[in-house]
Amino acid sequence: MNLRQIEFTLAVAEEASFTRAAEKCHTVQSALSHQVARLEDELGVALFERTSRHVRLTAAGEAFVRQAHVAWEAVRRISEEVAAVTGQVQGSLSIGAISALGDIDIVALIAGFHARHPQVDIQLSQSGSEELLAQLRQARLDIALVGLWRGEQIEGLEHLLLTQERLVALLPPTHAWRASEHLTLERLATLPLVDYPRGSSARLQTDKAFDAAGVRHQVRFEVNHLDLIVQFVSRGLAAGLVPQSVATRLQGVTPIAVQDAPERVLYAVWARSPSPAASAFITSLQAGSH
Repeated sequence: MNLRQIEFTLAVAEEASFTRAAEKCHTVQSALSHQVARLEDELGVALFERTSRHVRLTAAGEAFVRQAHVAWEAVRRISEEVAAVTGQVQGSLSIGAISALGDIDIVALIAGFHARHPQVDIQLSQSGSEELLAQLRQARLDIALVGLWRGEQIEGLEHLLLTQERLVALLPPTHAWRASEHLTLERLATLPLVDYPRGSSARLQTDKAFDAAGVRHQVRFEVNHLDLIVQFVSRGLAAGLVPQSVATRLQGVTPIAVQDAPERVLYAVWARSPSPAASAFITSLQAGSH
């Protein structure tokens, strides 16, 4: 087994295509396929199911990829750790973030970090908190900004509390309750709601709050992005719940305080042995969190 084979196999797993993986690795498909086949022969198992329509990991392939990500990350960090000894911060930094960060300006954070450490290659991706935490544990991200419900535990990872705040209701701009000073969850539960998918951390924030109030609520629309919540509310199809700092910047909806509102806690989360670039980014976050 060699590093090239690990790189090629990870690329096929991520792209679900030998053709796209070859393009990503800047090689010809025949060479990539040959190296993956040699690795499978060495391991004595098939890592991929190949048909004319799809390429996907076998159970053995999933096990290989979990460990391969860790190994590939360790190799990637060798030169970065050596450079760090001489005071240089370089290499790559992969950041994951949820879409609703409130007062945190992720672009300004990245721009400031880039100005201080121009030799670091920075990447950003957006997803839900659960997916970002999973990618951290798979060594596919260096750091993630996630929103969790109050009391949720973060196992096996380091974290920094950035902010915590109550959620507020979003109502259509022409709704009869738009002039109310506040609502209760019991009253809000009489409306159709738009929310994040069941089981997600964002949804847990609201589900647990309604449960604690002893109120049944009806989520008519399950979406995975803040923009869709705003669109459903602004068109009068549903009400929603979002962090207060997020609501103040939204257009076409009316934010209303909720008396027994749930709370969201925003964290920066990273692995217990961060890369030099990740350590430098964490230091920037810590300086800004005071």
